[in-house]
Amino acid sequence: MSRALEPLEPAPGVPTPAAPRARDGSRPTSGVGPPLAPIFTAMAVMVLVVLALSFARSAGVVAALWGAGGLAVAVWLRTSRGPLYDLSFGALVAMGIAAGELLAGNSTLLTVMFTVANMLEIYVCVLLARRFAPTLNLASVQGACRFLVSAAVLGPLPAALFAGAMLWWMNGADFLDSVQTWWFGHALGVAVLASFGLALTKREIVRFRAPARTIEAIVLLSLLTALCIVVFSQQMPIGFITMPLLLLIAVRLRMLGVTAALVIISILAVGGSMRGLGPYGVAFEGPDRAMMAQLLILFGYLPIMLVAALLEERDRLSDRAKAGQVRAERASEAKSRLLANVAHEIKSPVGGVIGIGELWKTGQLGAITPTQGEMAEMLVKTARQVEALAHDLLDVARAESGAVKVELRPTDVPGVLEDVKRAVALRPESEGVRLEVVSEGDGLIALADSQRLTQVISNLASNAVKYGGSGGVVTFRASKVYDGVRIEVSDRGPGLSPEKQAQLFEPFNRLGLERSAVEGHGIGLALAKRLVELQGGSIGVTSTPGEGATFWVEMPAA
Repeated sequence: MSRALEPLEPAPGVPTPAAPRARDGSRPTSGVGPPLAPIFTAMAVMVLVVLALSFARSAGVVAALWGAGGLAVAVWLRTSRGPLYDLSFGALVAMGIAAGELLAGNSTLLTVMFTVANMLEIYVCVLLARRFAPTLNLASVQGACRFLVSAAVLGPLPAALFAGAMLWWMNGADFLDSVQTWWFGHALGVAVLASFGLALTKREIVRFRAPARTIEAIVLLSLLTALCIVVFSQQMPIGFITMPLLLLIAVRLRMLGVTAALVIISILAVGGSMRGLGPYGVAFEGPDRAMMAQLLILFGYLPIMLVAALLEERDRLSDRAKAGQVRAERASEAKSRLLANVAHEIKSPVGGVIGIGELWKTGQLGAITPTQGEMAEMLVKTARQVEALAHDLLDVARAESGAVKVELRPTDVPGVLEDVKRAVALRPESEGVRLEVVSEGDGLIALADSQRLTQVISNLASNAVKYGGSGGVVTFRASKVYDGVRIEVSDRGPGLSPEKQAQLFEPFNRLGLERSAVEGHGIGLALAKRLVELQGGSIGVTSTPGEGATFWVEMPAA
């Protein structure tokens, strides 16, 4: 049998090597369990056997609630460290079961038969849990479902069939009643006690070290106990009233609290039904009382475990998302610092290159030939492009780091558009392009930083001239919209496909035009978007391939 994945506390003085963390954040087992665990488990199993046979027999000699198997399964899965350990653990548990059967008054033959049946059940449950739920992680919906179906539902079935057949052969007991009572009672024990044992991890215990959380757990579980005593001592169908409190326990205490609550409910519900009390005390007789109480817990209350597992899984995913966000923010800050440093390092030497190129071009460094003049002019032009890139990088870094300060004040939008139009008209690439300004209505005053808004509109206008100037017209339009001012920069160029529109505002993305004759670095629109958002506005594009593009900016009205 393979080893389990999470041990109990290691023995004092026994070093344990560091292990990688499991999916739920806890460390998997190193395979080292306390040497006394099998002995204590055998003693606890013996006590549980005596209690079950003394107070919960319903179908002849079969108990309606069996916790011994669930305890043995949980400890075995938590502490197993090899075949020899498994053999010794199984032998001690078998001795505990046999001792309990004898103390409860069973004959030697029944004791042997029940010991074999219980060990068969425990072994099958452990085997199925290791096969289908190897992580033993109840803090996920998949892990909880796998354990409940494999260990709790299917695990006790072979032992139930064996015990039912043996009781029919030995005592003439009703086969179906024996199988049904055994199966439901033992499935309930494994589902409740084994789940509680597996949920009792170091991580959960640490969670309850806070005094406030401990007090909350005590109060909620005490309220549940009191409510269950009332519910299962009255002969009224009011079992449903415990559901809101059980859901609250799932929300506040998660898996450990829910499994502890299910232990309390199981004991009180089955015990009350066996005494003829509770919702099924009058309506049913004999084994049917216990069966209905078992079904109530298995199908009414046990699914709350899945709610707790879902909440645990959500918490884990939320923690991972927060950690990822922190890492992303740190990476973004590092990138912004890198951009700022690169921009600063570029600006100084490029300024020197521009100065030397200007002196060379104007002949102040000596006579030059026409070819040298062209080369000097090309040098200055290229250096200015690098300088512009450095400024853009610095602006992007400042914007992403929040270092850009905007001063919002009433800004005359038509005036900004006229200023941008005049500046763009002086650029060489605007030759042959007609620039128009259209103001629709009066009072087009936006609450914005005039300098930053001008920078944004200039960027949009420059792109319209460079990429859409083939249409011959670029239009600047200002209009009122809702409680703001809308600014549009439209061209009649080739337009943009929906795929390219989705990538427009990504930094350093030139939409496949890197090798074209159109100059650019792909960061202007990303910077414009950030600057608009800093001013409380929004930016976007509307375009149809072949029909031009309209970039719009909406700013709040002053």
